[in-house]
Amino acid sequence: MNSRLVRRFLIAAGLLCFTLVVGTIGFKLIDHCSWFDGFYMTLTTITTVGYQEVHPLSHAGRVFNSCLILFGVSGILLMSGAMTQSIVELELHDKYGKRRKQRMIDRLQKHFIICGFGRVGRSTASEFQRAGASFVVIERNEQRVAKATEAGLLALVADATQDDSLRDAGVLRAKGLVAALPSDAENLFIILSAKALNPQLTIVTRATEEEAGEKLRRAGADIVLTPYSMAGRQLADVLLRPKVVEFLDFARSNIGPAIAMEQVNVGPIGGLTTLRLGKLLDQRSSGVIVLGIRKQSGDTIFNPALDVEVSAGDSLIVMGERSNLRKLEEIVTA
Repeated sequence: MNSRLVRRFLIAAGLLCFTLVVGTIGFKLIDHCSWFDGFYMTLTTITTVGYQEVHPLSHAGRVFNSCLILFGVSGILLMSGAMTQSIVELELHDKYGKRRKQRMIDRLQKHFIICGFGRVGRSTASEFQRAGASFVVIERNEQRVAKATEAGLLALVADATQDDSLRDAGVLRAKGLVAALPSDAENLFIILSAKALNPQLTIVTRATEEEAGEKLRRAGADIVLTPYSMAGRQLADVLLRPKVVEFLDFARSNIGPAIAMEQVNVGPIGGLTTLRLGKLLDQRSSGVIVLGIRKQSGDTIFNPALDVEVSAGDSLIVMGERSNLRKLEEIVTA
């Protein structure tokens, strides 16, 4: 819409300049006016001001002036109409676009909210897009929101520290929230507001300062990541366990578009609270590898045997084709 408005403005400006140039040259050649007098007479003619002729016109000059009136005035009216139409369309597009965006957000359930669309927020949004997750971005910077919208994301121009902004993003129906503002204090406000509105919400944030991590946890953050500590551990792992790091990077991003490693949360299966893993896997096609089971108690079973019992509330760490993962998820969350 903005590009269309700019294009129409450039066309209108070009038409106006063309008319002024043609009129000025015409008066100069036909009635030998000075360049300024020709420009002045053209300008007063096409703007319908028409004080008086500053230079007597011959018959040929009046014929030319009549054509200039018809062409110039019509052009000015068309330009004014086109510009007015563009401005009205832009206003209506913004108004109805916001309403349509809000209706789309209102239909979301169990989605995620990203507060902040800086470097961390953009990376998080990319991962959510790759995983096919539903999410909303809240960002104060209009330019960043425009970029997010151009990329096909649902984004709001709002202050994430305000309760109304979180409500507009559907925090009451959301599954999780990422507090990715550059300031620990702002992230703290977001966590306090979000937990007050939805105590069941899972909140993930990052701490720029080590000592701020505990404060963010006390405020209600479920997971607090400290970039410097993470970077330090990863640098050490690259030197100490390079093959392990290569495998984990491969498992996270380089397996291929059809293969993924996911977490599948187990619900009551067919009315049962427990079921053996082998029985559970027999209910779907092959192609899924169970890497581990995260028990509800907090214990983790790596490379579980088929006779291990899986209970409602456990989480399966699985890898395989996305279609098979969706089938398994449908079974264990039924």
